[in-house]
Amino acid sequence: MSIKKTNHAFLDKQKKGYGIFVANKKKREGETMLEFNSWYFVLLANFLILLVALNAILFQPLKKVLKEREGSINDMLSDAKAMMAKKEEALNRIRAEQSAAKAKAKETFERLRQEGLQFQKDTMSKAEAEAVQMIEGARKALQSECERARIALKADLERLSQDIVNKLVKA
Repeated sequence: MSIKKTNHAFLDKQKKGYGIFVANKKKREGETMLEFNSWYFVLLANFLILLVALNAILFQPLKKVLKEREGSINDMLSDAKAMMAKKEEALNRIRAEQSAAKAKAKETFERLRQEGLQFQKDTMSKAEAEAVQMIEGARKALQSECERARIALKADLERLSQDIVNKLVKA
């Protein structure tokens, strides 16, 4: 058979109603577009077999994989929530430790500051006392020098006055 004869034979069979759908250009009265003939039941059986086969081969494994994926995603989400809770707990603990350390550091700073101020006051009072002692010592030394100078000047004065009197008497 040639291709042309095969195509004509196929079209002839369709016109006679061997296919499911009859494509007549003119619709006759009382005739439907869908005819139920022996091919309808063959195609229905083929569809049902294909549906059962695809269900067993494709849909059930795909459904199983999707459920496993959903379960793993839910597990990961719960793990992530647990990690977030641990993170928040650790952050709160770190903040508490940090505030305690700041308070301790502030307390230590104030204590050391007070000790420094006290040391400064003690050093200043010692230096002041030493300065007062030095001034008093210098005053005493100056007074004693003045007294010695007075005594020396009195002695010189007496000697000079004796010399003057002797010179005046001789003259």
